[in-house]
Amino acid sequence: MGRGLVIGVVVVLAALGVAVGVVMRDTEEALLDGSGTMTVASALGGGDGGMEGYTRAVEPRPFRFPEDHGPHPDFRTEWWYWTGNLETEDGRAFGYQFTVFRSALAPEKPERGSAWGTRQIAMAHFTVTDVSAGRFHVTERFSRAALGLAGAEGSPFRVWVQDWDVRSEGTASTWPMRLRAQGDGVTLDLVMDEGKPPVLQGDRGLSQKGAEKGNASYYYSMTRMPSRGTVSVGGQTVSVKGESWMDREWSTSALGPDLVGWDWFALQLSDGSELMNYQLRDKAGKADPFSAGAWVPATGESVHLTREDVKLEVLATWKSPRGGEYPARWRISVPKLSLDLTVTPKLENQELPVSVRYWEGAVSLEGTREGKPVQGRGYVELTGYADAPRSEDVTTRSRTP
Repeated sequence: MGRGLVIGVVVVLAALGVAVGVVMRDTEEALLDGSGTMTVASALGGGDGGMEGYTRAVEPRPFRFPEDHGPHPDFRTEWWYWTGNLETEDGRAFGYQFTVFRSALAPEKPERGSAWGTRQIAMAHFTVTDVSAGRFHVTERFSRAALGLAGAEGSPFRVWVQDWDVRSEGTASTWPMRLRAQGDGVTLDLVMDEGKPPVLQGDRGLSQKGAEKGNASYYYSMTRMPSRGTVSVGGQTVSVKGESWMDREWSTSALGPDLVGWDWFALQLSDGSELMNYQLRDKAGKADPFSAGAWVPATGESVHLTREDVKLEVLATWKSPRGGEYPARWRISVPKLSLDLTVTPKLENQELPVSVRYWEGAVSLEGTREGKPVQGRGYVELTGYADAPRSEDVTTRSRTP
């Protein structure tokens, strides 16, 4: 990866997390299909190409907090990911997504005299779902991690892309965190408390995405963070409160060669529990054996879920006006937990027309848990169903040289 000639950034998002792939000139053809689009599979594919010199996720490791909230620059890709459902006092509902991606251009920093020189680039997505207005706001940004334009720090915690950032509010603790971003006519200013402790996904935090050694990520979640702040839209600022979900992943290769995408669910139930599940899909559309999830009870330890533990049924679909068809309503059940849920998008069109098109949006849910009614809300991410042109159809795109 020492050539240093970047022709683009491929954006790939996972609920289990998301990643940014850096595409070099000599690999451009491999990342493009016949229509000139970039694919999730190409950006996160396995194998050893372009991965020499980076650390890989190959075995469980001890997690240390608050240090692991900060960056892990020895890995090729990393992401900080927040979603949440918020409401005003009179019940006006909003959803939001804020994601920052770090991607390394080379395993070591090259010798360069310019202050603009860096081996790290950053990209961020910010969305707000205004449920009552039926509007979905999307903004994408890119920047290099030089001259303070973008970066991540562990102590005190901060991750940022230009003037978008999430940082620790206090000096003695990571919590609370404050998130600030704006774009496409909306602004979000949100303070998030810690809530439940971190949940280590997979095998003690090692989330395997394929049979090949190293096709894995280190992955943990903060599944229910009390949140409060303001949303500004259409010139009006309103106070909101609700709950957020934070995912953290870092990896060097995180998708097996036969996989094309995933369906990821982060659900917060009214009984105080949470369900995370991701279904990895192969080229035939079948669930991969490495699909997995976690059940987080209201109190106590989380429970790891395998592909066999979770049954996922698509009840409806939605056709994007840009092309492609997504699942749009689901029945998700976990028999061993006596859990049966119906999950419905709060808006059908929560598709991000960014570097690689995907769907990510606020959802509501209802069903039963051990025979008792339960409701809730959450977020769903769908990748690999449609691929968009790299430079078109972006609502707002802000670039820094």
